[in-house]
Amino acid sequence: SKGRVEIQRACEWGTICDDDFTLQAAHVLCRELGFTEATGWTHSAKYGPGTGRIWLDNLSCSGTERSVAECTSRGWGNSDCTHDEDAGVICKDQRLPGFSDSNVIEVEHHLQVEEVRLQPAVGRGRRPLPVTEGLVEVRLPGGWSRVCDQGWSAHNSHVVCGMLGFSGEKRVNTSFHGLLAQRQQHSFGLHGVACVGTEAHLSLCSLEFYRANDTARCPGGAPVVVSCVPGPLYAASNGQKKQQQLKLQEEARVRLKGGARPGEGRVEVLKAGTWGTVCDRKWDLQAASVVCRELGFGTAREALSGARMGQGEGDEAIHLSEVRCSGQEPTLWKCPHKNITAEDCSHGQDAGVRCNLPYTGVETRIRLSGGRSRHEGRVEVQIGGPGHLRWGLICGDDWGTLEAMVVCRQLGLGYANHGLQETWYWDSGNVTEVVMSGVRCTGTELSMDQCAHHGTHITCKRTGTRFTAGVICSETASDLLLHSALVQETAYIEDRPLHMLYCAAEENCLSHSARSANWPYGHRRLLRFSSQIHNLGRADFRPKAGRHSWVWHECHGHYHSMDIFTHYDILTPNGTKVAEGHKASFCLEDTECQEDVSKRYECANFGEQGITVGCWDLYRHDIDCQWIDITDVKPGNYILQVVINPNYEVAETDFTNNAMKCNCKYDGHRIWVHNCHIGDAFSEEANKRFERYPGQTSNQIMPS
Repeated sequence: SKGRVEIQRACEWGTICDDDFTLQAAHVLCRELGFTEATGWTHSAKYGPGTGRIWLDNLSCSGTERSVAECTSRGWGNSDCTHDEDAGVICKDQRLPGFSDSNVIEVEHHLQVEEVRLQPAVGRGRRPLPVTEGLVEVRLPGGWSRVCDQGWSAHNSHVVCGMLGFSGEKRVNTSFHGLLAQRQQHSFGLHGVACVGTEAHLSLCSLEFYRANDTARCPGGAPVVVSCVPGPLYAASNGQKKQQQLKLQEEARVRLKGGARPGEGRVEVLKAGTWGTVCDRKWDLQAASVVCRELGFGTAREALSGARMGQGEGDEAIHLSEVRCSGQEPTLWKCPHKNITAEDCSHGQDAGVRCNLPYTGVETRIRLSGGRSRHEGRVEVQIGGPGHLRWGLICGDDWGTLEAMVVCRQLGLGYANHGLQETWYWDSGNVTEVVMSGVRCTGTELSMDQCAHHGTHITCKRTGTRFTAGVICSETASDLLLHSALVQETAYIEDRPLHMLYCAAEENCLSHSARSANWPYGHRRLLRFSSQIHNLGRADFRPKAGRHSWVWHECHGHYHSMDIFTHYDILTPNGTKVAEGHKASFCLEDTECQEDVSKRYECANFGEQGITVGCWDLYRHDIDCQWIDITDVKPGNYILQVVINPNYEVAETDFTNNAMKCNCKYDGHRIWVHNCHIGDAFSEEANKRFERYPGQTSNQIMPS
């Protein structure tokens, strides 16, 4: 259910241009084709260029339209595109009920368990979410009903807990629940449930529905009660939570990357100290469920193939293929699998998962107001206890991408495109009180209440509702990665005469001591290298600043769209900075792309700037400012560190892979750069070893 979109108008078939195309437009198209929703879309004619007319361009849908004909566009047949920009959609493999398509035969639906919930036996409403124990209720076409406990096994409980987002189950105090159950009337809808325990969903187990005319339902039996155990992320007390999470991270040999929500992402596994991906051959719900439970979530809702959660890093290995799990394994590594050979699989076949998560209700404690769509607006949080709940605004001071990331995640809206400190253009409605200030998040929290902020005392540098926090969320984001091998291959030292460095000095690309040099006599010693920055994400990397605020640099003859795009530093092994490259401003463009992607951005002639998905921006070692001024560095052993997008100015799916480190040894004349790797390409262990590499003697390190 994916491909290039073609529409017929006036008996002529044609395509849609990818300019301004969004997931909302894809939803509308998929529904027109009879699917429930879109799970993604593609640009740059990924499914091949079409022929004939390009019917629609700059298509803008809100997502609720019944047909693309209701969306706004430049008008039928009016476009400035070529067929290299044809859009495609990927629809969810779930048909709209009652939709008949000429080439799809709809089968009559048998009774099916659509949904499961736990009904707490006591104290509803007062208990904290998630609900971990209660009467099992299943939703059938006639409404919610209970399950007869005759023949119920721990395997069945395991499957129910997995569906509800819990990694395990525990025994229940049946006598307590039995007494409560006797006092209630129950409507039973299901009996004879027999799961093996490895199923991802209750409807995959053998089970029987009561027929409408069964009068005696579950004679002598009682409704099933189940008690589930939440994974570390959802454990009750915060102290326990932190410890369990740390323990998980230290021992983790499996992780998820590139997902917009908790419990989803590309599956990566740790082998011989390095992380790699899994090939999607034979990848199924069973294997995906093993990954989900191992990470403390429930069973898998979807097993994703074809790099739907983005591709692994270029240099990164593919560690496993043809994984076959029974579903009982404690870890993916215990499943039979093949070790991969190079020609077997590509990163275009990276496997991913979406796990079932416990319902925590965090999305009800926060909302966006005033935006043009539900994906944006001023952030409003709910504070106060029961009976005294009120909504208020957040002070905009220091609000940024990381804080916005948490808001978008909490609302289930994906990634943050922007964290805004001023929101005067969005009407605040009747909420005008600022109730929170000093918010600081690391970006990984599941909800705002896990971030640090000022206590009850609100301190705001700029008062008034116009300076309150806002966000713009997006389903997708970019993900930048430095090609680390290239840095290692191209690093060298150049002594450059000062008379050739006027332009670079003007752009602040030399260290501070250059100001007091005897211009134009003498030289600066520069460590030069090439950096090649790939965008492996699912959205183009675009500068935060609009063109109106780009800075023209006469010296180098182009506009700079970002003040700080990378930091280049030389550090001592214990982390003290001894030199830095002031490669401040950047002009972002597509230098080269993968074969099936066309370039979109170039700096020349005040062109649009950015890095397209599947392309890279190359800064050659021989261009101005592509260096670190090491004139003042004494001989010794150091770490060369490059950090991309260091201030988190632009949203990315993953900031942990933005830093690259190398060992370097400098003897005063030559430099050796080796062991370059992305910050998270290694395990924590390997990173610790890296910092204490051999040949390090105390007398060589310059005093800090």
